[in-house]
Amino acid sequence: EIRKVVQALEQTAREILTLLQGVHQGPGFQHISKKCQKAREHFGTVRTQMESLKTKFPADQYYRFHEHWRFVLQRLVFLAAFVVYLESETLVTREAVAEILGIEADRERGFHLDIEDYLSGVLTLASELARLAVNSVTAGDYSRPLRISAFINELDSGFRLLNLKNDSLRKRYDGLKYDVKKIEEVVYDLSIRGLNKEATVGAGGEK
Repeated sequence: EIRKVVQALEQTAREILTLLQGVHQGPGFQHISKKCQKAREHFGTVRTQMESLKTKFPADQYYRFHEHWRFVLQRLVFLAAFVVYLESETLVTREAVAEILGIEADRERGFHLDIEDYLSGVLTLASELARLAVNSVTAGDYSRPLRISAFINELDSGFRLLNLKNDSLRKRYDGLKYDVKKIEEVVYDLSIRGLNKEATVGAGGEK
């Protein structure tokens, strides 16, 4: 029964991902708000599916079955974080993700968002933003990579404060330095071509 619900969640996650991948295409930059709005509608389905999942096991046995939904939950965290970033260029909080998914942030209150699942989803967001930085340049948006660079550097600084004991999470964090490097290369290319100055002027002086 748990597997059936998880499969449904995986399908919804794939639909949201397919929808959001459109932002990487040239015309997609003009329709970011519409894509985010549609993604939010799909999260309504996620909340319904989560309600169903909660009924499939005893509330006090969350970690006994956690492996069944861990991967899809991390994917959904990433998708929620990506939507929030596209809407406001801010990092979604764990509490806000839990609300979007229709689950709890506090372990004591039942089916909740484990802190490591939240962090894994955020690290996936970093990789997606590195890709977005490259595709922004292709689409002629030279200011976005500068903003992404500032965001990712701040994210990296935050992760450096953590003592990551989870092996899987630590390996994922190791990938963050490559995302930082990739974005720095994009910003460097813009600067040597003088395009970062255009971006700053075009953004009304915003860096």
